[in-house]
Amino acid sequence: MLTVSNYARMTLATLAVASLPVTASAQSVEPPQQIYAQYSGSVLILKVADISLSAAFQDGTYSAAATFESGGLLRWFDDTNIEATTSGYRAPDSLRPYRYEHINHASNKGRVVGINFDDGVAMPDVQPPFGSMGEPPANDEERAGALDPISTLLGLMLSIQSGEDEICQGRLPVFDGKARYDLRFNNAGPDDVRTRGWSGEAIRCQAYIEPISGYDEGDRPDAEETNRPVTIWLAPIESVYVPVRFRAQTRIGSINITATQLYAGDASQ
Repeated sequence: MLTVSNYARMTLATLAVASLPVTASAQSVEPPQQIYAQYSGSVLILKVADISLSAAFQDGTYSAAATFESGGLLRWFDDTNIEATTSGYRAPDSLRPYRYEHINHASNKGRVVGINFDDGVAMPDVQPPFGSMGEPPANDEERAGALDPISTLLGLMLSIQSGEDEICQGRLPVFDGKARYDLRFNNAGPDDVRTRGWSGEAIRCQAYIEPISGYDEGDRPDAEETNRPVTIWLAPIESVYVPVRFRAQTRIGSINITATQLYAGDASQ
């Protein structure tokens, strides 16, 4: 069963799964100056998590932050308060991060997990260092071309493909500072969604995690976990696809996360 810590990691990486990175057939879109989304997670009627995402786009650059904080029932199983940030450059058809970092404020280790992107290779910068980088650790070849979780999700939000049937297809390489994994996507078709933050038709997207390297014994997702997707409902808002709901199975049950606030538009608002 997917653990809460792995779920938090995967949540931050898939908050905005919408399509593959831009390809030759994809349309280049101008993003809104600002994106903000807030979510609430629950098991049945019990609140278990708060999640937020904010991003700003200026000429040639971008910056973003995301948080995942456990609460209520979930805190008994895994006390998590992750804050993650990223910044980088915008190219016509891609995002090029130059620095990512996250910290779990609920941990007494005070560890900052950073990633630098030298020559397109994601290089971990972890202080204090992990006792292990996994067995086997992710090597340079595996980390080449991989993005941090937030840059991945922002790139997905901005990569509007030429046809709706191309949304949520294929796979993406992700490196979170230790683990290297792919996210494989399957478009399950349109679905009506109603949340506090948004109502209407959305794309139901299934995201499967495929571990590559950088896992310690006992942390690597097993076959049951990799065969069970996180399901994300993606809504078209201001030329981007924003997740308005998602669901996954964890060891404490089915967690449902829904949007409570959404904004995409001018930075002045």
